[in-house]
Amino acid sequence: MRGERILPQAGRRLYVALGDSFTEGVGDVSRKRPNGVRGWADRVAEKLAKDSPGWEYANLAIRSKRLRHIIDEQLQPALELRPTLISLYAGGNDILDFGTEMDALMARYEELVATLAGTGATLVLFTGFDVKVSALLEPFRRRNAAYNTRVREIAARHGAVLVDYWCLDAFHDPRMWSSDRLHMSKAGHRYLADQVLDHLGVPHTVRTQDWDPLGKGTVRDWERKQREWVRDWVVPLFGRKIRGVTLGDTLRPRWPVPVVVPARGGLKKLLESAASDA
Repeated sequence: MRGERILPQAGRRLYVALGDSFTEGVGDVSRKRPNGVRGWADRVAEKLAKDSPGWEYANLAIRSKRLRHIIDEQLQPALELRPTLISLYAGGNDILDFGTEMDALMARYEELVATLAGTGATLVLFTGFDVKVSALLEPFRRRNAAYNTRVREIAARHGAVLVDYWCLDAFHDPRMWSSDRLHMSKAGHRYLADQVLDHLGVPHTVRTQDWDPLGKGTVRDWERKQREWVRDWVVPLFGRKIRGVTLGDTLRPRWPVPVVVPARGGLKKLLESAASDA
């Protein structure tokens, strides 16, 4: 349900997105875009520009970044841009790290939120979804629940717009998730863009996927898929943790410098124009 419009339609308007793979757009493959992904934040920026031309957009998020990286690497560049709209999701990767102390994590998270809220920009925060992927990751669900409780409290204290991802029932459908079961699929990113725009009161025509009900698979199919998921995603994930490397180590932000988003054609048109000029 769309809320009351809370964003200006004229004057200086700059949207800056901060975070990790959730905001970078992992799972929404688009090979011609920076880092090979699109994501919900790109979609939100395009709809903002279509609704009221003149919006600028920067996305500093990089996959695998922990809260400390976002503070050290993204906060100051974001502040220097003087955004009027900021989105932040941070801490999800910390939850999956061994030995994370949740009270310390959330204290630093609130410091970051307080700094961003102090700019006067409209600030959008997110809870994390209750991803029931496997008993292998069950211990992390308790951390996620604690994280969500604290994010709700922090959002209320600092006047942030809260997109309560935990409560979005559409994400119980496995088709909303990519093959790693931890990142949204293209349909999931599209749906989340719809939710963010609704919370900001921005008219849009984002269309969410209308699927037929899922059929029941066999036990053998389920076992095969479980083995494939563990082999292709879980083992490499824990291998990277042991080696101390991440998928984001060699990546740059997708849109590090603000771009004016074309009202017609969106970021795709911007990329096509840049390629033509080159």
